Amino acid sequence: MKIIAMIPARYEASRFPGKLMKDLAGKTVILRTYEATKQSNLFDEVYVITDSDLIYNEIIANGGKAIKSKKEHESGSDRIAEAVENLDIDIVVNVQGDEPFTKKEALSKLLEVFKTDVKKEIAIASLMLKMDDSDEINNPNNVKVVIDEQNFAMYFSRSPIPYPREISTAIYYKHIGIYAFRKESLLKFTKLPVNRLEATEKLENLRFIANGLKVKMVETNQIAIGIDTPEDLEKANKIFKNNL
Repeated sequence: MKIIAMIPARYEASRFPGKLMKDLAGKTVILRTYEATKQSNLFDEVYVITDSDLIYNEIIANGGKAIKSKKEHESGSDRIAEAVENLDIDIVVNVQGDEPFTKKEALSKLLEVFKTDVKKEIAIASLMLKMDDSDEINNPNNVKVVIDEQNFAMYFSRSPIPYPREISTAIYYKHIGIYAFRKESLLKFTKLPVNRLEATEKLENLRFIANGLKVKMVETNQIAIGIDTPEDLEKANKIFKNNL
């Protein structure tokens, strides 16, 4: 089974422009993410795929592998699909460029889903983290996921789900934006039109659900800080500096 990692990386970001080139404990956010993914030693190849000369040159200058997109794309998954369409691979993992705390343990659990899926029933796998803090649960930058009894995703939302109508024992999971796709599922996904749920919440993972693609969710306890705001970057810098 040939497995690669692709890190889609746009320079522009509406909430935090240029965030991937910001300093994170002496290195850029995108380089930190690339190095963390590479150091897991789980992949045959790791690439950054980008529309930005700045990001492309940053990775190449530091000995990494990068690909320039040929077209404009609506999502990271679309960007990756362009890059892998003619590659001889089985599984591609989409590691978000603003997730520098990617760790081997979580990625290993994600890939294990496919190694044990002998009937090839699972199209996509992704990660989730249990949340207890009410501010985190109510923060729309944290995408929540609800799952069925077999840990398949039922819905993703920026709103707190499930809604606690009464005193509740509800469990809340934060979706971590790392996906593993079978190649054929990724190519199928990118040919599907954006649906009203995806357009409403601005979450491409709702396109999976709306079109019957089964998303297996894997629980992890890894630190999950996506760099969505300057405050996130400040928090991430403190974590890095405390662990250096």
